[in-house]
Amino acid sequence: MDTSLPKSDIFKGLTRDQLSGLVEKGRRIILKPKSVLFHQGDPAASCFLVNRGRLKLTKLNEQGREVIFRYIGAGELTAAITVLKRWAYPVTAESVEETVVVGWDKPTMIQAMHRYPDIAINLMGIILERIDDVQHRYLEVCTEHVDQRIARSLLRLMRRAGLKHPEGIQINLPLSRQNIADYSGTTLYTVSRTLSAWEKKGWILSGREQIVVTDPHALVQFSETG
Repeated sequence: MDTSLPKSDIFKGLTRDQLSGLVEKGRRIILKPKSVLFHQGDPAASCFLVNRGRLKLTKLNEQGREVIFRYIGAGELTAAITVLKRWAYPVTAESVEETVVVGWDKPTMIQAMHRYPDIAINLMGIILERIDDVQHRYLEVCTEHVDQRIARSLLRLMRRAGLKHPEGIQINLPLSRQNIADYSGTTLYTVSRTLSAWEKKGWILSGREQIVVTDPHALVQFSETG
């Protein structure tokens, strides 16, 4: 088994040998693009760290509409608290591209945290950061115009998955306009209208499931002032 893992906040403070030993106790899974790792509502058996690739976390609301909750990439953990509390998975995790994950069940995670307390401390920091992110997104939904929410969504994705591009910064995710609508909490029509207007202004370039932010400063300024 390949015991290498990308740099991850959850394992800060562990030596290479300690990390290798922990990885050996995990279960390595290779997912083809658009494969489901776990479904919303399934009993949470394992938490997972992304080794390579990216997962899309989605949730169905009461009306049965899919909402994109988060994208997580290499070095990020998902479902840790869910597993430790023996809850059901609150979201569905689907691979965006070919993705490799390592999974650990509850007994293994408890044993690891007893043996390496840094893991528990690091996990607390990650949880607080994600709570803060959820609070910010909720505030955006309650207080901001929809165009501002779309701008903030693109900037959030750009910061998490941005790559240099001759025209600006490309969001390195296959993003359809429906994906952006689901992530921003709005409609396909609104996203299409907004992106078309921004493209005319020279703020973005959009293609088939691709977005390049050509003027990040303009998008930031718009997101803050509307």
